[in-house]
Amino acid sequence: MTEQFQSTIRRFDAENSLDPNLENGQPRELLYAQRLTDWVLKLCPDASEPLRLAARCQHICRWQSPRESYPMTRPGYLKWRAELKKFHAQKSGEILRETGYDDETIRRVQDLNLKKYFPANPEVCVLEDALCLVFLEFQFAALASKSDDEKMINALRKSWEKMTEAARAEALKLNYGERETSLIGRALSA
Repeated sequence: MTEQFQSTIRRFDAENSLDPNLENGQPRELLYAQRLTDWVLKLCPDASEPLRLAARCQHICRWQSPRESYPMTRPGYLKWRAELKKFHAQKSGEILRETGYDDETIRRVQDLNLKKYFPANPEVCVLEDALCLVFLEFQFAALASKSDDEKMINALRKSWEKMTEAARAEALKLNYGERETSLIGRALSA
């Protein structure tokens, strides 16, 4: 990849390294961006530059808009998610512009951030697959430990419906605890 690409990745990582929330001693969003990038490259080793950039900035500075700042209801959650996507796209666009990317590349990255044209756009599908796999590999067990079975089964079904067959195959290779394995089995059997 070009120096411009490397410089932009460093900028995204610098922003995410400011996350005050830590996971395994690292800023959570920096770790998340690295995990998402790893999954995108595993699913699509020849990923385009815009897709690689989008993976690295998909949740950029997410801690600046905490879930708790919205009503703890389903509509509150949906509003938070919709506004987050716009925030991430706007923030990524600013950095891409500052590092010299052209309008077309910026638009493509932002379209990926916003998940436009899903599921028709294959790159959005790769990104969505990677997002689901990061959830399953790194967040599922913690969420399941504080959620009831029906809520988790519903979340798993929704994730599964969005995923491609290739991502589903990867998901089934992951190591899960006994409860998580049971929840997945129940979600997929219905």
